[in-house]
Amino acid sequence: MAKAKATGQDKNHASRFKNRREPKAGGPLGDPPKWMKNKYQLEAWRTLSAEVPWLNSANRGLVGIASEILGKQMAGEELSVNALNLLRLTLGQLGATPVDCSKVALPDDEASSEDASSKYF
Repeated sequence: MAKAKATGQDKNHASRFKNRREPKAGGPLGDPPKWMKNKYQLEAWRTLSAEVPWLNSANRGLVGIASEILGKQMAGEELSVNALNLLRLTLGQLGATPVDCSKVALPDDEASSEDASSKYF
């Protein structure tokens, strides 16, 4: 739902999102899992966390998959077409493709720090 709201799809296709509720994520994405030891995969996790700010703890599994593959690419390893395809699919599911990123409208820092009632009083 957060992605749908950020991209405006909840309004464009209101009936599709009428009865949907945002799942309880349990918090932000957080640090990489303890099993992830490779420095490139850790760097990939942190890169995804920084570049895709709407990720939360519910996305940890997909971010782990993407980090494994992206880390190998960052290390200069040769990737198969299947691995690149899986990376593309995973990034798409996370909303991290160029098309998805262009649709996201996050609030400005200044606007979000202002008191919402200030425009009325």
